[in-house]
Amino acid sequence: MTFQTIVFYALAGILLLSSLRVITAKDPVHAALFLVLSFFTGAGLWVLLQAEFLAISLVLIYVGAVMVLFLFVVMMLDINFEKLREGFWKTLPSAGFVAALVALELVLLLTSRNAGLDAVNALPAVAEGYSNTKELGKVLYTNYVYPFEIAAMILLVALIAAVALTMRQRKPSKHVDPGMQAKVRRQDRVRMVAMAAEQRNTTGEPPASN
Repeated sequence: MTFQTIVFYALAGILLLSSLRVITAKDPVHAALFLVLSFFTGAGLWVLLQAEFLAISLVLIYVGAVMVLFLFVVMMLDINFEKLREGFWKTLPSAGFVAALVALELVLLLTSRNAGLDAVNALPAVAEGYSNTKELGKVLYTNYVYPFEIAAMILLVALIAAVALTMRQRKPSKHVDPGMQAKVRRQDRVRMVAMAAEQRNTTGEPPASN
């Protein structure tokens, strides 16, 4: 057994255990941290497959942006997760059946003679100076340039829609226009009103009526 095989089995075992803890952890913060660990081990598996660009993308996008944002949202919002987990044990048998079915399909696929694993084991040697990122960029911006641009436009529309939803006017909102605040003058903030002076009655007698 080579060193690369030992590292693969170690990362695969950590990935399976952390993925299991994501769905079984009671604390959502712990579940998010286990998911971050799953992403890191998945990136390690991509490195073993000589796909460094996918590995660093997994770390930067999912761990560095999505999961950190999700973790901060979970920690800041006061969500009653106990109420959300009420039906966990009720749906566990059906979820376990689906998971076992998927695992059986994977085993049948990988053990089949037509799976093509021999071609994977016989990968050609990488030439000196070969860049996986460069080759991926060539394929992405030549053969798949139109799907890439369409996906970018969809993400841009989703981003604009998310900003528009957060900036929409709501009735209990305390939104203040900064431009109106800058235009306020000192005379508009405080206005002096002239009033007639009233004398204090120290004798205890009611004031004389006109």
